[in-house]
Amino acid sequence: MLSLLFSTKNVDAQDDWSNLSKYQKANAAVSLTEPAERRVVFMGNSITESWPTAQPDFFKHNGYINRGISGQTTPQMLLRFRQDVIHLRPGVVVILAGTNDIAGNTGPITLEQIRDNILSMVELAKANGIIPIVCSVLPAYDYPWSPGKSPNVKIPKLNQMLEAMASKQNVPYLDYFSAMADDRNGLQPAYTTDEVHVTPAGYSVMERLVTHAIIEALEGKSE
Repeated sequence: MLSLLFSTKNVDAQDDWSNLSKYQKANAAVSLTEPAERRVVFMGNSITESWPTAQPDFFKHNGYINRGISGQTTPQMLLRFRQDVIHLRPGVVVILAGTNDIAGNTGPITLEQIRDNILSMVELAKANGIIPIVCSVLPAYDYPWSPGKSPNVKIPKLNQMLEAMASKQNVPYLDYFSAMADDRNGLQPAYTTDEVHVTPAGYSVMERLVTHAIIEALEGKSE
């Protein structure tokens, strides 16, 4: 059965647009025979992927599963959502996505389309008995690799859309933005070194907020 869910066949990188091959072996190593009501998967981009490096104890001590991939956009995450989240049978998935879409990493996309890709992940999670926590996009004043995209204007608009979507779907919304933004709608200097990626101090803020959100989600699931 596991071989059907988690094929480890090598995939040509040019054909693996969503990088499905990155976590195939790690997914196969996850025990699906143990109770997983409290299993939590973090789905995201480089901010998620770098988290265990900056704050390793947070993931190690809590048994959280990290499925972040640097540079990814929401259509790429949606393609691998079944393999990297649903097949792991978690109780909760923490979805942090959207900033690379605004940066144009995989081409032009509207805020509505970004929201809809995240909505599709939410719907897939709910259909499989997984509670999705929809995270706000973190503040960013500008992108060093893609300047001039006005993320300080677009991110707050997208976050409003994500909060409304989460409310309509009756799922948790986690507001990182308000706790981490400066008066430019960028990250506070203590929380970043490049206007986008997060320092250990920034991750400490995120850990406090997401821990509370996960506890509430799991308590609601057990009721």
